[in-house]
Amino acid sequence: MTQANPSDETELKTATAQVEINLEKPGAIAALPPAKDSTAQLQQIKDQVLSVLSELPAYVSNFFQEYQKALITIGLIAAGGITIKVTLAVLDSLNDIPLLSTTFELVGMGYTGWFVYRYLLRASNRQELSAEIESFKEQVLGK
Repeated sequence: MTQANPSDETELKTATAQVEINLEKPGAIAALPPAKDSTAQLQQIKDQVLSVLSELPAYVSNFFQEYQKALITIGLIAAGGITIKVTLAVLDSLNDIPLLSTTFELVGMGYTGWFVYRYLLRASNRQELSAEIESFKEQVLGK
């Protein structure tokens, strides 16, 4: 029997490692870098994250200043949508009360009748209503 040389064992281990590497699937994740490179990369990533976080308030304020009108418009649209949803939910719950929905319908028909009688039947009253509407538009929109 022949005795194994220590260099033969090293070559055998290297050949085995090469075979294992060669048998890996294409596109497999490569081995991690040595520990000293890992800590340097970790420190570099940490520095980048800290620099971004330290400048975050400036990024946010610049973003808000640049898109202020659009953000306000989106906020108002969202608030209007939420208001409409809540109002409809309240009205739906009030409609479920037995006599209340009928009472509201009667009040609405009565007010509609009064409005037609007061403002729409005669020409002079229609002119008065038109003047009130114009006055309201000037108050809201300005001249």
